[in-house]
Amino acid sequence: MKKTLLALSVVWGLCGSIQPLAEWPQAELSNGLIQTILYLPDARQGYYQGTRFDWSGAFKSLSHQGHSYVDQWFENYNPKTHDAINGPVEEFTPLGYADAKPGDLFVKIGVGALRKASDKPYAFAAPYDVADYGQWRVKTRKDRVEFRHELADAGGYGYDYTKTVRLTKGKPELVLEHRLKNTGQKLIETSVYNHNFFVIDKEPTGPQIAVRFPFDVKAEGKGFGSIIHARGSSLMYSDELKKGEQVYSAGLKGFGPTSSDYDIRIENLKTGAGVRATSDQPLEKLVFWACSTTSCPEPYIHLRAEPGQEVKWTITYTFYQNPTP
Repeated sequence: MKKTLLALSVVWGLCGSIQPLAEWPQAELSNGLIQTILYLPDARQGYYQGTRFDWSGAFKSLSHQGHSYVDQWFENYNPKTHDAINGPVEEFTPLGYADAKPGDLFVKIGVGALRKASDKPYAFAAPYDVADYGQWRVKTRKDRVEFRHELADAGGYGYDYTKTVRLTKGKPELVLEHRLKNTGQKLIETSVYNHNFFVIDKEPTGPQIAVRFPFDVKAEGKGFGSIIHARGSSLMYSDELKKGEQVYSAGLKGFGPTSSDYDIRIENLKTGAGVRATSDQPLEKLVFWACSTTSCPEPYIHLRAEPGQEVKWTITYTFYQNPTP
């Protein structure tokens, strides 16, 4: 009965007046190898209502062969908090913020048209008023969810954005397929990155977590050289991060101009569970951030679409197990 109600109630507009029988609107997917639950966008009752991240990417859980990969990484929850969101979630850099005057609109893809509050630089953690949430349409099947977000005439910007979260048949694979069409009058030029808030088997960030790349990585920033170290093609921790402690690099180095370097692995050396992220696009930038509960490579790609043009990109996650030491 619950699945029937969910299938009938996953298409809505601004306010999400129809809600399935769950604490927050959500959809459960499985391909027999991966089980995952996603929260669905809803301006009034959705799990995530912040103005930073794309709403079509909030995960509740993900498991494979008895290992868990997604969990709540933060301590205090509020739906309006900018980073109260879990799992592989994306953020687009804002459109039109620099040219907007206080009170004018700017755009965050996957969120809507926001109102600029002051002359201060854009801050992703700031709560901006939403002038137009656009229109969300969501379709679910047993192994995928298709999110479609349309926004029109927001200071000359408009788009038709579709993101499909799909589990590959017969493989331990999660695929994020994107299509962005520029339906406005202004050029869309933005960067998008995935924050990758993975929490593997609830293991805290420390020597039991490794992050690996297909190139020799060079890193500097907060905590690098003391807590976390670049060793060949891997980032390794020498100490466990304490509560409130963070490491951060504004840009890891070593990657080249082709999509083959968008190939990142996060591994739990204690339990043997790992996840590999690849894409069909080259890296524009590679930020890194970690706290005591999650270790997050943040790969950026660059997008450009003239009015009437469309761009597509794909990110693939493969889940695996290595023998434990």
